[in-house]
Order: sequence, then structure tokens, then C-alpha cells
Amino acid sequence: MADITFNDLSLKELKQLEKDVGKAIANFEDRQKSEARAKLEEQARAMGFSLAELVGLEVKKQRAPAVAKYQHPENSELTWSGRGRKPKWFIEALANVTSADSLAI
Repeated sequence: MADITFNDLSLKELKQLEKDVGKAIANFEDRQKSEARAKLEEQARAMGFSLAELVGLEVKKQRAPAVAKYQHPENSELTWSGRGRKPKWFIEALANVTSADSLAI
């Protein structure tokens, strides 16, 4: 390891050194955690489990894609499931006195 004389360094150099050491420590800890996680996952798999199951983490199930409920009156490719924000074409159709039921598929 290189010998560093801290008294010879400027404040700017010392602060940069502090940043570099902080990053090096964080990277080292991240590598250690990653290696530990990989070993634990391997052991869990060997026993027929996932690591998430053993530590009680909830595994998110993916939702099925939303089924279209509404369709643009003129362009059948424009659809909306009724979830989330209303599309512009739907809002415009409602403004033109078209009911939501008339746009239902």
C-alpha cells in the first residue's frame, strides 16, 4: 500500500481522497453482500426452496394484462381497459354526448 503523507495534501485533495475511500468501501461491501446472497441462494435451491421463501419475502405475482373494455367508435385499434388514466379519445367521445356504454366492447 502506498504511503500517503496527509499533511502534504491540500483540502481539496483530502476531500477527494475521502470520497474515493467512501466509494471503495461501499463497493467492497456491495461485492461481499452479492457473494453472500449468491451462496445463500445456491444453498436454498439445493434444498428445494428460493431464498425469498426462506426469509419470508413476498414474491410479487405478475398481473394478467388488462382486457379491453372500451373501443374508439371509428378506429377499432384504439382501446382502453378502464384502468388508469382515461385516454384522450375516450374523454372527447364523452364530451360529444357519447355514453361510456356506447363505447363498450
